Amino acid sequence: MLELQINKKLHYFNIKFSSMIKQQRVIIENVEPQLNCGHFFIKRIVNENVLLTADIFNDGHDIIQAEVEVSHESGDEHFSIRLHHDVNDKYSGLFNVTQQGYYTYKINAWVDHPLNWHHGISAKIAAETYVRGELLEGVQYIKHLLKHNKNEDDNHFLNNVLNLFQDDSNYHDACNAAKSERLKQLFEKFPLKQFESSTQIFKIYVDREKARFSTWYEFFPRSASEHKGQHGTFKDCERLLPRVAKMGFDTLYFPPIHPIGEKNRKGKNNTTNAEPGDSGVPWAIGSKHGGHKSIHPELGNLDDFKALIKKAEDLGVEIAMDLAFQAAPDHPYLEEHPEWFRFRPDGSIQYAENPPKKYQDIVNFNFECEAVDALWDELLSIGMYWADLGIKVFRVDNPHTKPYRFWNWFITQIKAKHPDTLFLSEAFSRPKVMQQLAKQGYSQSYTYFTWRVSKNELTEYVNELTKTNMKEYYRPNFWVNTPDINPYHLQGANEPMHLIRYALAATLSSNTGVYGPVFEQMVTEPVVGKEEYLNSEKYEIRHWNWELENKITYLMTKINSLRKDNAALQQTNLIEFCHVENDKLIGYVKWNQERTNLILIVVNLDPYYTQKGMMRIPYESLNLHPGHHISLLDLITNDSYNWYDEWNYVELNPTLPFHILKITIH
Repeated sequence: MLELQINKKLHYFNIKFSSMIKQQRVIIENVEPQLNCGHFFIKRIVNENVLLTADIFNDGHDIIQAEVEVSHESGDEHFSIRLHHDVNDKYSGLFNVTQQGYYTYKINAWVDHPLNWHHGISAKIAAETYVRGELLEGVQYIKHLLKHNKNEDDNHFLNNVLNLFQDDSNYHDACNAAKSERLKQLFEKFPLKQFESSTQIFKIYVDREKARFSTWYEFFPRSASEHKGQHGTFKDCERLLPRVAKMGFDTLYFPPIHPIGEKNRKGKNNTTNAEPGDSGVPWAIGSKHGGHKSIHPELGNLDDFKALIKKAEDLGVEIAMDLAFQAAPDHPYLEEHPEWFRFRPDGSIQYAENPPKKYQDIVNFNFECEAVDALWDELLSIGMYWADLGIKVFRVDNPHTKPYRFWNWFITQIKAKHPDTLFLSEAFSRPKVMQQLAKQGYSQSYTYFTWRVSKNELTEYVNELTKTNMKEYYRPNFWVNTPDINPYHLQGANEPMHLIRYALAATLSSNTGVYGPVFEQMVTEPVVGKEEYLNSEKYEIRHWNWELENKITYLMTKINSLRKDNAALQQTNLIEFCHVENDKLIGYVKWNQERTNLILIVVNLDPYYTQKGMMRIPYESLNLHPGHHISLLDLITNDSYNWYDEWNYVELNPTLPFHILKITIH
């Protein structure tokens, strides 16, 4: 009996299935861009283009047509763009997204019988074949045009064609009308989409411009005081805002500003026994003073923080908050909601670990607990609380240690109410883990740039980010250093190495960041054998010379200014590396979407010695031919050059180890 029921269902499905597709003759394959068969959305910025490609073909020799159909979630934007054939059955088309939020797109393709008729009759007329029957066959297609065309002149033309096709007395004029370019253009404009094939619906999420172009500066608010040994406040941070803005930074990122746990508090240099007066680690969130919706009392109060946000906004700077979903052992959550945490059989709680690293001052949420719904809701309320207060940018600590689907839900909920909100994923993990977080909705992502030093490493990594499908969803943010990472190449590094690393970060990627005071003042002493800072600011309050102006601050400011003035540096993906006959010299060209701004960057990777060599720019990518006359203006020194040859000489001294050159084509 069961077998009979299954067979009946299969028979019904086969009948239904065949009725849907028997008359569809067009195959659509290999649609790009898309992610995981459309499971995830691709990403764009307002006014960016989407270049769509697909393999489209049919049985036989009939002419086919294809289009991409695009809609915005608001319902007030819906359009179609015709795809054109390139080569080997590959079709492509370009469209522009102009609003934030979700767009959908799908490809429709069909055998175009009117165009097929037009092609056939034109070939027969050229071969002097008698086509009276074909003219009568074309009547149905003319009637279709008359039904859909509203232009009076075109309708006059079409009525005349219709009369000629049905009039035996004027065969010559009828033939001329049948093969006319005007008739072909009308067929293309008003297609007859019979037996149309369509793809599934794919999605695009469109962000504001800052998701693509941002310049981050990080410092600890508690170290902002003018007076050594005194805890900094939000008022002190206000004093420093003009300096941050003057240097060209548009995003000021603070480590967590919440109350710091007192239980198991860390001492200086990560010692497990804090001395009286030790300030603790800001990522150990929660104490008797409150939790994730509270402010560390020594920083100020909520009104002080709101005033800081407003003052920053007036200067063109956005405050980025740290979202760290973890707790100190004395966070109020442990007493109010112990069900959100995992306890050992003896009743003790496991502190956070990433062996061999130990975080005795932090405990993790248990995302496998039975009260997971309440946990998710509470964490969402934290993000929403700060977003409602005006925070539009979040740097998220260790997102890869929480469920991926949580972040998809969390980010979607926040952006539904606050669409300008951006999220930076701080996940230094395995490639697929970092990529998955980006697919789930993160606006920007940390990268491996911090550890890419040689020419080959940098070229290979940037090409991976910009030439694979990662460019469709992964927006890299190149950080020179962080409070967690004192990279080996900066340990004991001289001034040129600092200049080299900032120039690379700020010109290879349109999103870049720096842990500011440590970098500017060349504080490089490490914990021996580790990529960590000795006397790290994570564990103690530091006092910085905020009035310092040196070569590093000057050139950082200059580079940031050039980033704002040159659209080519405000995007990451349009980049091609140059061939340079010296492994210590790296060169690359960047341009904007409209190709109105072309920038050539050359960097000496050697912080000690002058390097020189012959360089060839990527003429083919710039639609130029070798030997084309180009002029170059060095935007740092104002020196100018004229290049006529395919290969040109470059030389860079560590004193100023980079060129940023504006290209003019003659």
